[in-house]
Order: sequence, then structure tokens, then C-alpha cells
Amino acid sequence: MVALKQEGSLRLWGSASDSIQARPLQLWELKRVGIKEPASIGVSSIRDDRAFLVTVVAVTSVLAVAAQFLPGDWGFFVPYLTGGISIAVLAVGSTAPGLLEFAIGKFSALNPDYRERVLRHEAAHFLLGYLMGVPVGSYSLDLGRAHTDFIETKLQRRLIEGTLEDAEVNSLAVVAMGGAAAEAMQYPEVTGQNADMADLQRLMMRGKTKLSASQQQNLTRVAVYEAARLLRDNEAAYVALQGAMQSGSSVLDCIRAIEGA
Repeated sequence: MVALKQEGSLRLWGSASDSIQARPLQLWELKRVGIKEPASIGVSSIRDDRAFLVTVVAVTSVLAVAAQFLPGDWGFFVPYLTGGISIAVLAVGSTAPGLLEFAIGKFSALNPDYRERVLRHEAAHFLLGYLMGVPVGSYSLDLGRAHTDFIETKLQRRLIEGTLEDAEVNSLAVVAMGGAAAEAMQYPEVTGQNADMADLQRLMMRGKTKLSASQQQNLTRVAVYEAARLLRDNEAAYVALQGAMQSGSSVLDCIRAIEGA
């Protein structure tokens, strides 16, 4: 990739790798760059959790009422057993919410905007990684397996090995928060940022300079700001990449789409 860049074959590869500088940044600046609700950045979305729990309670309640008309003892026991499902789900959600993650993930796929969110999210990771000079190993838009893999390829080592230079943290932070930024530019509530925040936290923990809580918050804002700016400035490439990824194109064809936009 570096050789092709030097030959002039890849115009956009690594074009933004040296442009990211951490600086104090206010929420209104995120609004200016296209983020619809800056305050939602870094705040876990409960939309899918809420919808899942409401649906479970509503469905089990209707079934429990209908079951009382069953003959004999069935009309007595079945409503209680059905109603107990809601209580069990609420109990698990309160004490061990991670156990419901798979079910909630499957349920969230029923939302009409799910596939568009996933496409925008993963395409943003891909494009920003490309602009930062981070090789993309693979990607997937499949239900429950949506991902874009590249960070450890860029570092040429496992992330848990050694420390990261500040410049590496800054540029990789933009890649990590790219999906959240892309969603936030289209929707007021960002549902897919939890994994992005976890990736960013891993990066900051490996950084040579240990950041305070306020510095971590500011780096998150800077990463989202720069991601949104780059997506806006490279809109043609972003749209072309989404089309390629939606059709299941290979990584090579996705790169062709970016460079040909």
C-alpha cells in the first residue's frame, strides 16, 4: 500500500494520517461539523434495550390474559408461568444485562433503520482506516457479526503488547470512533457506539501518556469531530464505499471504489 501510494496509484491512502492533533474541543463544535446531538456521544443508548423489554412485557401480558381461558388447571397455571417470563427477563436485565445482549442484538435487527446504521457504521470505520493508513483486513455486515478489522494490522503487533505513541492513539482514536460519528451525523441517537467506546478505551489504556478522565473525554470528542470532518470532506468516496460494501465486494474492490470516487 505504501509503495502504491508513492507511485501515485493510491491518492487517498494515508492522506489524513498526520492531520490529527488533540486540542480542547467544545460540544458546539461537534454540532458545527454535522453531529446532530453532541451530548449523545459517549452515552450508551438504551433504545434497543427499552424496545426489547417493552415488547417482552407486552407480549407476555397479552398471552397471560389469553391463557386464562384455557380449560382446567391450564387456565390457572399458564398465565402465571407466562407472566413470570417478564419478571425473569427484568431480573436478568437488572443483575446481569450481558446475558440478554444476544437476544437484544437479534431483536434490534427488526428496526427498519438497522441495516442502514450498520452499513454507515462499518463503511465509516473502513474509510477512516484507509485515510489514516490503516490496512483493512476484512469486514462484515452480517447480523450479529458486523465488524471491520484493521487496528492490529496497522500496529503489526497485538494491541496488548507494549505501548502506543500519542500520535498513534490520536489517529487510531479517529478510526475507532468513526462508526459512532457516522451514525451521529444521520441520527439523533447513536445505537452502535458501545463497541467503539470499548475500542477507544483499549487504545487509551495502551497509550504512553496516561490521560485523566477529562482528557479522555476530550480525546473522544476530538476523535468524533475529526471523523465527522473527514467523512464530510470525502463524501463521494464514502458513498461509493457504502455501495461496494452493500453489494458484498472484496476489500480490494472497496479500495477501488474509494479511489475511483
